[in-house]
Amino acid sequence: MNKSVLTGLLASAMLSCAVPALAGQAPFAASAPDIPLSSRDRVYAAEQFSNTISVTDPATNRLVGVIRLGEPQPMNFSPLYKGQVLVHGMGFSPDRTTLAVVSIGSNAVTIIDTATNAVKHTTYVGRSPHEAFFTPDGKEIWVTVRGEDYIAVLDATTYEEKTRIKAPNGPGMQIFSPDGKYGYVCSSFMPETVVISVAEHKIVGRVKQGSPFCPDIAATPDGKQVWFTLKDIGKVQVFNAQPPFDVITTIDTGPLTNHVNFAHNANGSFAYVTVGGLNEVKVFRTDDFAHVATIPVGKLPHGLWPSGDGSRVYVGLENADALAAIDTMSNKVIATIPVGQAPQAVTYVPGAVPEGDGTQNLQPLGVAGQAAHLSLTKDGKVADKPPTSITLFDQGLIQVLQASVTGLAPKKPYVLALASQPDGKGAIEPLSAFMSNPAGSAIVNAAGPIRQIVQNEAKAQRRYLVITEGTVAQPGAVVQRQTLD
Repeated sequence: MNKSVLTGLLASAMLSCAVPALAGQAPFAASAPDIPLSSRDRVYAAEQFSNTISVTDPATNRLVGVIRLGEPQPMNFSPLYKGQVLVHGMGFSPDRTTLAVVSIGSNAVTIIDTATNAVKHTTYVGRSPHEAFFTPDGKEIWVTVRGEDYIAVLDATTYEEKTRIKAPNGPGMQIFSPDGKYGYVCSSFMPETVVISVAEHKIVGRVKQGSPFCPDIAATPDGKQVWFTLKDIGKVQVFNAQPPFDVITTIDTGPLTNHVNFAHNANGSFAYVTVGGLNEVKVFRTDDFAHVATIPVGKLPHGLWPSGDGSRVYVGLENADALAAIDTMSNKVIATIPVGQAPQAVTYVPGAVPEGDGTQNLQPLGVAGQAAHLSLTKDGKVADKPPTSITLFDQGLIQVLQASVTGLAPKKPYVLALASQPDGKGAIEPLSAFMSNPAGSAIVNAAGPIRQIVQNEAKAQRRYLVITEGTVAQPGAVVQRQTLD
């Protein structure tokens, strides 16, 4: 071989190694090559009660450590507190070097370097942002400001807000077509998804949602479909990713349907949907929408993301403080990894750590791994699949209570309360009033020294968690009560 040709080949090989390859899995195009799973990859989960980002090595399915963005209650109630609150949403750059993490309670977008786990910048946007993601060309970060009616567009070099795109009230989540032409934005308050031209920042299409509450949206790597979840009615809608953006189908999935994402393997292309009220992930083909698998994963599955080769899907278990790793060929859970409190968004970043062990700026899990788990049933008897699971996330002397409630009448008022008797009789002390959604389910929160009360060995002081009909002013009949092991 001629010396100049050899030199050229070597230079080309070195260049190809220096430039990160794309992956044929979401959010990249189907035509891009898969990236084999390795210890250079990282799985990130945004955890809203410990205010951490957990960092997991998928090669060993072990937690490497956490990036601490804030403190738990009650420290974060201080007027002098400077950390983040309700760490929730997350996206990553096309070159896989940068995370954009949204904290709902502090209106923040935190920019993190994947190689060093270091915070590079924090941008503050409008009220209650929900999710952030980079455009496929890597030039912008779109942030859905769900507490208002716009998308904050950040410059991906300076990380400062450069413009806003008006959207229906309560934009919940955005994702982009693999070719970077369109941004798809669903709403959490209005029954309408909009399609936006990325180049012009203008709405070019509208899709009617089956309900007003969409928390998550995803585009298939082949550029043909967009799937979004409807949490309040337990459905997923699929529409054409190209004009006229018409609805293709609606799929019944189950109460508290949370997120959707895709994986492609030797068996085809599949949509994975987390169904919180059933503690399952449901799997559907993307060609004929056939339901091919139901995977029990653990309490309240939320965010999920495929590995760079589509061999796995990682799922955040909101009420179990864990990640579930699913093998996509067998559709079985192969590992459950302890992480921080109440994981929300999950992302898998291939090649996030190009060299070294990737442990810089990480901390141990600590108190973020402490929680107690309870359940409620109609008769107070232990059940394999209780309608309501409750997690008490330890915050020092108090806990944040989160209940994943199902099995109620739709659109009715209820109260989560403490009862003085295990059968629900006696004095009732309300904790949180709520309204069930059209699927007869709800996510209910409260805070206090609840674990000490409901697990107190002194019977005279112990209380029992119940759900009653009615309101705080007029609680009615007990419909679910705490199971006693």
